Amino acid sequence: MEKILLGYGPSQVKVAFDGAKSVTYLEPAAEPAIEDVKTAFYDAAVLHPTGGEPLDRLVSAEDLVTIVISDITRFWSRQDLVCRELVAFLRENCGVPYENMAVLVALGTHRGQSEAELRQIASEEVYQKVQVVCHDCEGKLSYLGETSFGTPVWVNPLAVGRKVITIGATVHHLMSGYGGGRKSILPGISGKQTILHNHMMCLDPERPCSSDRIGMGKLEDNPVHLDMTEAASMVGPVFGINIVMNKDGRQCRLVCGQWQQAWEESCRLVQQISGVPIREKADIVIASCGGYPKDINLYQGIKTLLNMGQAVKPGGTMIFIAQCPDGGGAPDFFDWSRSLKTNSLDADLRAGFTIAGYIFYAGCEVIQNGRVMMLTELSPETLQDMGIEGYTDMKSLLAAVDFSGKDVIVMPHGGSTVPYVSR
Repeated sequence: MEKILLGYGPSQVKVAFDGAKSVTYLEPAAEPAIEDVKTAFYDAAVLHPTGGEPLDRLVSAEDLVTIVISDITRFWSRQDLVCRELVAFLRENCGVPYENMAVLVALGTHRGQSEAELRQIASEEVYQKVQVVCHDCEGKLSYLGETSFGTPVWVNPLAVGRKVITIGATVHHLMSGYGGGRKSILPGISGKQTILHNHMMCLDPERPCSSDRIGMGKLEDNPVHLDMTEAASMVGPVFGINIVMNKDGRQCRLVCGQWQQAWEESCRLVQQISGVPIREKADIVIASCGGYPKDINLYQGIKTLLNMGQAVKPGGTMIFIAQCPDGGGAPDFFDWSRSLKTNSLDADLRAGFTIAGYIFYAGCEVIQNGRVMMLTELSPETLQDMGIEGYTDMKSLLAAVDFSGKDVIVMPHGGSTVPYVSR
């Protein structure tokens, strides 16, 4: 009997495949981790920038600088290590006083951060020297105009009249093709009205489903991505720093330079690492988010479920391993279950779109295509409306699965493994 340990919160669970016909493991490509962040940063930002001038030629001592970083839900990218090097470089090499710098946390519509979280995501060194503030999507904002998609662009005032530098992790993204880059601006530091208008384009304009123009790795003709890019162009970041992670959850590449070109190069790297070809889909797919913090809540964990959906046959079984100690992760996430009960999810989401609502919606689309069994701390009653069978014990879950004669795919790092059928 073949067995494997898969991440579950801060620990691991044992999974066995009794009687399986075949077991295939899908993992991102192996990439060596960055051992010296300072050297890697200097090489990427100064010696070999992508598509633009070195950082020290773009910022001078008299400039006001805003550094945009992600919130605690993206701390797995360890942006604090990069932020620390960036601030030190701006002070020591460019002569920018600490009081002329601001670190702006790109919350989008996420919750605010505690002081302890701000110290963590910006680094203690930066927090002690530079103003670190959270974006408020419903606070005082600056209007920059309208995109060709009709999106009114409202952004944080700290992104106007200042040199803006973005730091973000590039990963596959269910709506915009890839995360990072222009997402630091929209949704990161944009107004709620701006964010919702952009994200509404996730839905098909004529059918009750997601648009087929969006999805993991899709950039060409993706309206969500194109709209984000237009909004970011209005801000005009002077420099972009893009973090690429390896399968072990460590930084493996920094791609820095002209904000759009450097990000596009990081997307190509991410596809090479995380895009995994398969010959055919499997009867059963087992995936872990990779443990904490990737499975901190279902809002974050849905990405793993979406990736599983690309590897399972229609009507197959998905075994989804995500602890979710913080529940749904967004206040309204499970509220959308009420719309499921009345068969009005699509109509209600279009009438009152929220990001958490769409994440819920996208998850339900995958669940409809097969059987989903989930090992989690979430109660079975909470999950049953979505069509998920909830379990708190791995042995009980596996006892309800018949592996006999089945082809099985295992994804130990489901959130960063994007399967696609190779033709």
